[in-house]
Amino acid sequence: MQQQNKPASRLTGGSEFIEMDSVGDRLPSFDILALRSGLLEWYGIQGRDLPWRRSRDPYAIWVSEIMLQQTQVKTVIPYYDRWLAQFPTLQTLASADQQQVLKLWQGLGYYARARNLHRAAQDIVSQHHGIFPTDLPTAVSLPGIGRTTAGGILSAAFDQPTPILDGNVKRVLARLVALSVPTSKAIAQLWQLSIALLDPAHPRDFNQAWMDLGATVCLPRSPLCDRCPWQPHCCAYHQGIQTEIPMTETRAPIPRKMIGVAVIWNDAGQILIDRRKPNGLLGGLWEFPGGKVELGETIPACIQREIQEELGIEIEVGDRLIIIDHTYSHFHVTLNVHHCKHLSGEPQPLQCDEIRWVELADLDSYPFPKANLQIIEALRQWRDIP
Repeated sequence: MQQQNKPASRLTGGSEFIEMDSVGDRLPSFDILALRSGLLEWYGIQGRDLPWRRSRDPYAIWVSEIMLQQTQVKTVIPYYDRWLAQFPTLQTLASADQQQVLKLWQGLGYYARARNLHRAAQDIVSQHHGIFPTDLPTAVSLPGIGRTTAGGILSAAFDQPTPILDGNVKRVLARLVALSVPTSKAIAQLWQLSIALLDPAHPRDFNQAWMDLGATVCLPRSPLCDRCPWQPHCCAYHQGIQTEIPMTETRAPIPRKMIGVAVIWNDAGQILIDRRKPNGLLGGLWEFPGGKVELGETIPACIQREIQEELGIEIEVGDRLIIIDHTYSHFHVTLNVHHCKHLSGEPQPLQCDEIRWVELADLDSYPFPKANLQIIEALRQWRDIP
């Protein structure tokens, strides 16, 4: 079997250059110093004024890095402000109850981020004297912190020359070199480029700069090439293929799940809710019980079966309250929500961590997934009807 060429980089001369192989393609040489200075000059004028950039506190920066994973800046800012108001230090977060943490995170999605943030804070207190580690291997060993997140924290908080490779940076680099494969097929080569381009004298500003470049100029669908400081160097631009890069991968259709959901009332007018097990999707959150509709099963039959399996009680399925369509990262769900009446049996947490009978007015005290918040709002509107 013929051995593939390994990626190679070369830095030469007083004005550094890089040249490398990537997935069999010879990529062009770049004037690294020109790229660095051009980006930093642009950032000095066009860089965004974001609240976490006014801080050198690794905890505050870490919170922002986690919140910004798969979430837009405009969505993150109010959550970030509320978070630091309630958990101003790493120690206050570590000592908080997980339900407090999840409630504050409610609506931001990808709840594993909040659970990992909480657990990592506890690890730092117990294993690192409450001080965020300043070396990359230790930072990466913390729950929920990968190489890019650690690089972002250490460069922003301590001005360490630690590279990053988030979605914005991948897109900028892919266009810079006119990458001929999807970015997922060239991760090692993109890391190599990120390391080579990072300005060791100004790592904090540089990493922030090209995240801004990807977020505000090198946009996914309609890049603003006329505003880009790297336009003179961009291979995709010069080939007229900037809107075709990064190349996309063919993905299978996202499956849809039909779910039957029960709003179970007792004779006292209380509603039964349950808390999911701590791991997995939506772990630790409260929800209205239910489950997946089996082939050939009606919604009422599904709800009755699921409630018997999950809680060990008999119910009567009543009128439909609402139908909710919601999309997660890898699947769609349609929630068919019905009012139900508790008939017999003592509810048991057979497939969850905890169950409670609660008043409708008290539901706001519990962290729920986003789709369940629509159920709560529908219940309020229904209750207001004469």
